[in-house]
Amino acid sequence: MQTTILPTGTPQERATSISRAASALRGGELVAFPTETVYGLGANALMDDAVRRVFEVKRRPMDNPLIVHVEALRQAMELMQEVPPCFAELAREFWPGPLTLIVRHNAAVSDIVTAGLDTVALRVPDHKVTRELLRLLELPVAAPSANISGTVSPTTADSVYADLNGYISCVLDGGPCVVGIESTVLDLTTRDPVILRPGTVTREDLEDVLQARVYFATDVPDRPASPGMKYRHYAPNAELVLFAHDLADLHQRIADALREEAARGVVTGLLAPDSYADSGAAHFHSLGSGEAVEYARHIYAGLRALDSAGCSLILCPALPDEGIGHAVMNRLRKAAVRIVRD
Repeated sequence: MQTTILPTGTPQERATSISRAASALRGGELVAFPTETVYGLGANALMDDAVRRVFEVKRRPMDNPLIVHVEALRQAMELMQEVPPCFAELAREFWPGPLTLIVRHNAAVSDIVTAGLDTVALRVPDHKVTRELLRLLELPVAAPSANISGTVSPTTADSVYADLNGYISCVLDGGPCVVGIESTVLDLTTRDPVILRPGTVTREDLEDVLQARVYFATDVPDRPASPGMKYRHYAPNAELVLFAHDLADLHQRIADALREEAARGVVTGLLAPDSYADSGAAHFHSLGSGEAVEYARHIYAGLRALDSAGCSLILCPALPDEGIGHAVMNRLRKAAVRIVRD
């Protein structure tokens, strides 16, 4: 199979490409599509064979459930067994957007999508191309990130193509993802809402809307681990080493490490804010201003670019573990081999 990248730059291109992608999904084929977070690998959520193919192509463990993408709140409610009290309030505030809500599903949702759980993860993505696709399709789309499991998530169509060419029908090219890391996942089936995966919708954002306490999964010691949370994610081919954000002389420590690795003949990349551009790295990828939202937008593209440059080691300064920085550090810690703390 030859995978096709479908352009969406002009209105005519967008209409033609979206129509082609919708036809492929209706026919049980796999289609990669853009969201504001990362590119998703989509299958018609009502076709079991198509959903199984997502797991096969990604080499994803079958006990790791998929997020179901829908066009609007109405379509989400058609898949639910019951509506949690705060569901509509959260959907009105954050949808379309990078928040996934976990609820109990009804018989319309396949056990393959949910990995046999009685819950389903639902989201309305905030990308005009994919919203138009979902509106035309009028079907829910099950979609994890469009990459091989355990590797760096894709934020461009070219990254999807590099990973999945020959395995999927097509990639809708909607340009670079503007958020850059996966959505916040919030479980609404527990007594108190629990964040299973942090994202750019922060705990503070959620608490402001709900006027109630929201917990992280790590705050609930008796909570069973959700399927998929035990797997390694977001890892580049190179070894990623983080430097704690509160290290004394952080810039100098990183410059010294770059010099030492170069002397050893190690091809080393630096993934850091613009203020580190003069640190002496042979391969440098910018994280912009260094604000957490800039880290989120550029971190995956940077890891992929430094891998492509042939780096065997990537150095990166860490962020404070708060707000959006907590979500970014969740990804970086899972990808890193170690953190330099002193």
